[in-house]
Amino acid sequence: MWTDQHLKWLQDTGEVVTTVCGKQAPIYQFAYDIDDVDVMAAWALHFRKHYCSDFELEILKPEDKSNSEYLLEVKFPSKTEAPGSSVRAGDFAEILVADYLQFLKGYCVPRTRYDRKIVANESSKGSDVIAFKQNASKPSKRDELLIYEVKAKLSEKKIVNVLQDAINHSAKDELRIAESLNAMKQRLYDRNDEAGVSMVGRFQKNVDAPYDRSYGAAAVLTETSFCSETLSEADSAEHPNTNKLELLVISGEKLMLLVHELYERAANGT
Repeated sequence: MWTDQHLKWLQDTGEVVTTVCGKQAPIYQFAYDIDDVDVMAAWALHFRKHYCSDFELEILKPEDKSNSEYLLEVKFPSKTEAPGSSVRAGDFAEILVADYLQFLKGYCVPRTRYDRKIVANESSKGSDVIAFKQNASKPSKRDELLIYEVKAKLSEKKIVNVLQDAINHSAKDELRIAESLNAMKQRLYDRNDEAGVSMVGRFQKNVDAPYDRSYGAAAVLTETSFCSETLSEADSAEHPNTNKLELLVISGEKLMLLVHELYERAANGT
């Protein structure tokens, strides 16, 4: 159902941002090729399925609308109606980080965050990205729950410390993880995904079956908004789990143009 072809464009630069609290955030460059038709087509389909499966598309789409009209007018955040562009940017960044964690870091990342939105032009509530690593045979203290907060700044030439924003919002994940896991479990149940329901259930048992819980804060930003000096001013000292917090920075050229192109191809390639 999912593809990782586009992740060949996500390159570890080998550089890091060192924050004032001493943490190091690796810097990844997203060097995409919008003219690579095959990869863009596969990625667009992958991206669209976060919002609507093939089966659901045929059932939910009104008879008087094309697939493209339904997706662009009902399911996807708007390109022109505020705050649709910022919601698109946020969803894109979260999905990219989810792909990074699943395909490059080996986590299991259920994709349940976008397909049950009531209002397309609003960001989904709860933790941004929830990832799991689990012992296959029985619960283990080495099982891991990783909760990532993702912030995007894809507008051009606007320097903002989005890494600090991600750190600040990550501090709230300890309070909302129970609700986020419950929402994920309900959606997996609706899909008859018994394995997924069982996996989430395991991570709802931290008292009887302890596991490792860690956190992440990611900044996704366009190259002209990237400033290592600004990002280095980020401070996680006030984060309640700073010793279990990892950081990530992803930058790319003209990412907002890519985002709009990706949504168009996702709508029109079905």
